[in-house]
Amino acid sequence: MEQKTIFLIILGMALVTYIPRVMPLWLLSAKSLPPVVTIWLRYVPVAVLAAMLLPSLVVRDQRIDLGFDNLFLWAAIPTILTAWKTRSFFGTVVVGMGTVAAARYLLSM
Repeated sequence: MEQKTIFLIILGMALVTYIPRVMPLWLLSAKSLPPVVTIWLRYVPVAVLAAMLLPSLVVRDQRIDLGFDNLFLWAAIPTILTAWKTRSFFGTVVVGMGTVAAARYLLSM
């Protein structure tokens, strides 16, 4: 491929990525959102994280696995409770890793 074509493709990809991110800022910068919308938007990151995380916890070998041998699903329970109660990222990671490590150690004995 020619260098000019490659450059134009990269530039086009950058614009396609950049414009949808900047468009809401341009359109909404002078306006204040209603309180209901602001409250609703606070839940978007949590909903996206849950949508990405849940399949990795409950799906194994192309089927739903809620059994007692699903270590990560059971380790997620105290981890989620820790995140909810403490709102500490570091504490949540420590509890999650500690739970998985302890379960692997105890179950391998």
